[in-house]
Amino acid sequence: MPALDPTVHHLYVHVPFCPTICPYCDFHVLTRRAGLVERYLDRVEEEAARLAGEYALDLDTVYIGGGTPSFLRDAEITALVGSIRRHLGWGQLENTLEINPGTVGPDRAALWRDLGFDRASVGVQSLDDATLRFLGRQHDARQAREAVTTLVGQGFRVSGDLITAVPGQPLESDIRGLVDLGVGHVSAYTLTIEPGTEFARRGVTVGEDDERAGFEQTEEVLTALGFTRYEVSNYARPGQESRHNLAYWNNRTYLGLGPGAAGHYPLGGDVLTTRRTNPHLHEWLTGESGEAQPVDAEEYVTDALFMGLRLREGVDLADLTCRSGLDVRGRYAKPIAANIRRGLLTLEGDRLHATPQGWWLLNQVVADFLEA
Repeated sequence: MPALDPTVHHLYVHVPFCPTICPYCDFHVLTRRAGLVERYLDRVEEEAARLAGEYALDLDTVYIGGGTPSFLRDAEITALVGSIRRHLGWGQLENTLEINPGTVGPDRAALWRDLGFDRASVGVQSLDDATLRFLGRQHDARQAREAVTTLVGQGFRVSGDLITAVPGQPLESDIRGLVDLGVGHVSAYTLTIEPGTEFARRGVTVGEDDERAGFEQTEEVLTALGFTRYEVSNYARPGQESRHNLAYWNNRTYLGLGPGAAGHYPLGGDVLTTRRTNPHLHEWLTGESGEAQPVDAEEYVTDALFMGLRLREGVDLADLTCRSGLDVRGRYAKPIAANIRRGLLTLEGDRLHATPQGWWLLNQVVADFLEA
């Protein structure tokens, strides 16, 4: 029988409001208008109460993302945290707030700490003003440096986001500058042109050679600076890994609260879990719920492989067999063997890892498992 923990230990909360919409962004975000934030907060209170009545909770992590959660006014973020704590509790190990550098000041940072946040994920993207202008960011390099310095000084574990493969970007300088500011974690994502974004409408493209150069240079520089690449796009000093995101990559269950928020909920029996993504803001405000997508053992395993092979530590096939009730090693013997021969995977005991080349071609590797 599957051995899944029926208690939920992780919560994601989506705040959809941004001061402006970046030209590369395809997330569910919008600028604030009169009355919308108030209605959002009322609906969060209702949804949090409903989730508390449906699931057993013992939270290890809370992650408030967006959008720009730090764009909320002090009274608004205080009310949001109050609703979460009142109905769902608070993370015992880690509580993260996503932050735009242009919203940071010493008093605000102190408030966020007082509310219970101990980790800050800061959307730096670059420390080069020309790159920031190209990306449509509203902050400049000076504001980014000041924001990170302020948050480090307030005792936050700080993660800095960088975008790579931007034309003309001084990537090594960006990386070294961010590390010099005292961050313990770096998330580095290739600039991706998504359909429907302003960049797509303008015909902006990213060359594969530039993408791979950024992919490789980021690892080279950060590794030399003492960071470990523990996930394809994420690097950390020892003990600075994102505990919340590790729950995603290890295919654990989590609740999603807010418009557009995705959750992965425990069920049990032949249907191990269900996925649900809430509708966008205006439908969500009327009380609509996302459509449930039951996940059977086979889909649970392919999800776990897709996410887990992103990790440096890979996937424990024996543990996955126990959790899913499916003989993973036997069921996927052919794609495992084929990708080992191609140098994209390695198998050490029960642990299946992607090689560096396998990380670069991970979508191809996962496609082999799906076809099986």
